[in-house]
Amino acid sequence: MNTIDKLAILADAAKYDASCASSGGKKRDSLGTGGIGSSGGMGICHSYTPDGRCVSLLKILLTNFCIYDCAYCVNRRSSNVQRARFAVDEVVGLTLDFYRRNYIEGLFLSSGIIRNADYTMEQLVEVARSLREDHAFGGYIHLKTIPEASPELLAAAGRHADRLSINVELPTEAGLSTLAPEKTTSSIRGAMGQLRWRIDEAKEDRAKARHAPSFAPAGQSTQMIVGADGADDRSILDTSANLYGNYRLRRVYYSAFSPIPDASVVLPLKSPPLVREHRLYQADWLMRFYGFEVEEIAPREAGAGMLDLDVDPKLGWALRHPERFPVDVNTAAKEMLLRVPGFGTKTVKRVLSSRRFSRLRLDDLARLGVSLRKVLPFVETLDHRPRGQLDRPDLVRAKLAPAPRQPALF
Repeated sequence: MNTIDKLAILADAAKYDASCASSGGKKRDSLGTGGIGSSGGMGICHSYTPDGRCVSLLKILLTNFCIYDCAYCVNRRSSNVQRARFAVDEVVGLTLDFYRRNYIEGLFLSSGIIRNADYTMEQLVEVARSLREDHAFGGYIHLKTIPEASPELLAAAGRHADRLSINVELPTEAGLSTLAPEKTTSSIRGAMGQLRWRIDEAKEDRAKARHAPSFAPAGQSTQMIVGADGADDRSILDTSANLYGNYRLRRVYYSAFSPIPDASVVLPLKSPPLVREHRLYQADWLMRFYGFEVEEIAPREAGAGMLDLDVDPKLGWALRHPERFPVDVNTAAKEMLLRVPGFGTKTVKRVLSSRRFSRLRLDDLARLGVSLRKVLPFVETLDHRPRGQLDRPDLVRAKLAPAPRQPALF
């Protein structure tokens, strides 16, 4: 099989992995070094799929052969799919060729498990090592790491890659044991713990000595499959909160389950609505940047642990708590302004800066880029006092809820 045929198979096989954003990498530049590539600046080609996933990296599998038989995976051992495998030199050559053509800004490399975890991880690390050391490649590299691989190989991966990721696969241990019995939560969390202390140690060393070697400077991330098991949104967000708190992950990615050929009878027959994935990302953002707790976003009593698909999670919280509104934009604390539907972090920063000089009116909010339609029921300004507008939250909800839309998966 030639390289182009392999690329068609192994690029398609990698499309189910969402965790390939390239933000946060070390600012490398090969100008003056005789190498090629840069992880920032001009000459980088960015492209996005219709549902918002970044595809500006060469995103491929080393191989779709796999010794595991995870029920949800199209590349599982028992799957009847065409198989292919790259040699290390082929991946290195493709990455360099695609970068020279300005198609990509770096490499996202994952793999099925061949022979055993250590053998596969050695191949992944060798790709990154060759790019960095043999070709002075300064672009972004994201390696998918294998939990069962030896600590020495995980350490080697972090020396060459900008970001490492280990997929937790499913939000609950029960779901993992049912759909991927050859994988264990303990091995996944153990590997995440190793990466965390190595990342922290490298940061401490660099704080003491500027030229100390870095370790995965863009941190680690993970991915969860949504809708393959019976886990509700509350359980998914609980797991995410635990991962952010215990392992300092940079991102948790959510991937809506997509039915696969020759699927196991334990899997659902159809995928969940993609808007559910979208709501989880919005909820994730609220936890990370807006000070929300899981209980506030997905209370059990509000919808049996599921997020409202018709309105975004922040608007849903506001409608459940009309007693907290309206918020006076001229006097409210930053923490409360962040909870106003229609206010983002940049908007709140602008409001706090502007009100130091004068009391704000509706026209001032409009000049700051605020959508008045969204915020009118929830804010109070010098010339606007919406008394009684939230006495009927159902009417506000009907007015602000967007028309239903089902985006395409790929």
